[in-house]
Amino acid sequence: MNLELTDEQAALRETTRRFLAERAPISGHVRRLLDDPTGVDEAVWRGLADLGTTGLLVPEEFGGAGMTMVEAGIVAEELGAALHPGPWLSTAVAATRALTRLGTNGDAGKILTGIADGTTIATVSLSRANPAVEVDEQGDETVLRGEIAGMPDAAAADILLVFAEDSRGIGLFAVDADSAKVSLAPERGIDQTRKQFRVTLDAAPARRLAVASSDDVAAVIDDVLIATAADALGAARAVMDLAVEYAKVRRQFGQVIGSFQAVQHLCVDMYETVELARSGVIHALWAADADVASPGADSASGERHLAAVRAKAFAGRLATVGDTAIQVFGGIGYTWEHDAHLYLKRLLSWSELLGSPDRYLAELGARLKNRGR
Repeated sequence: MNLELTDEQAALRETTRRFLAERAPISGHVRRLLDDPTGVDEAVWRGLADLGTTGLLVPEEFGGAGMTMVEAGIVAEELGAALHPGPWLSTAVAATRALTRLGTNGDAGKILTGIADGTTIATVSLSRANPAVEVDEQGDETVLRGEIAGMPDAAAADILLVFAEDSRGIGLFAVDADSAKVSLAPERGIDQTRKQFRVTLDAAPARRLAVASSDDVAAVIDDVLIATAADALGAARAVMDLAVEYAKVRRQFGQVIGSFQAVQHLCVDMYETVELARSGVIHALWAADADVASPGADSASGERHLAAVRAKAFAGRLATVGDTAIQVFGGIGYTWEHDAHLYLKRLLSWSELLGSPDRYLAELGARLKNRGR
């Protein structure tokens, strides 16, 4: 595992960072889309696709870059730092990894091609199978019935990818989001940059893309946790940098507040948390790639899952970076006009994604205990 970025990876980071600063700033882009159900600006999404970021994980045979989770993590971190809304994680990571891990048949290949060129937005139901979704075979047609809670970016999506179980096992199904048999209800959370929906399928026509094992579904969930951890890392890093810069210029009692030991300790605490999280995220991205390189290997999949659990278990501490930054900002940090609260909300939403950190801490402790036997 290499902890240093290559020249190409550094260039990807700088290009993405510059694009977001110029084309999708928080003031003119993110805040404008807070109440938009899709979180998408077509010109910005087109720009991300033209940079190749939507197709980073798509195999080259489908028009993608065929890169690794490390590159995806680099982009995710920059998107988190810019508080970027919209379906990049759902499309470029979750949907793409689901399709590539489970096989690329004709229908899946078409979706991957659309993801790579930016013409298709897809999202995945992040569940090991949806017990509330029924699969009904009607001759040559397959339809899905039921409800899916907390489906990210469904309003922006062209394709909904749904895990559901029938007599053949767990299947990955594709549903056209614009079907008259699909209805969406927004689920409002603390973070307005994250759009989630309750999806109702009323005999919605579906295409079976693959048959999945429970391990396959777990691997996709791990990939999503790892990539979202990189996004959270970017958000924590950015709000920490804002607080540190503020501490250098804000004056109280005739001195900059950064000269006070209490403020210095707060800044050091933030830095320590961010850097500890960074090492965990880098390792998790590497482990996800190692797992794909060695499919079916128990040691590889075990390392991937343990790395994902570690990254998620640290979520609560990353959220404290947002809390601490607001302490450094003082009164201005509590205002709507300042961006600090938006970063805190992003970090809190990561903390609660797919369960609270306590659940993952308990699993991590049990796994480490069993390893020692």
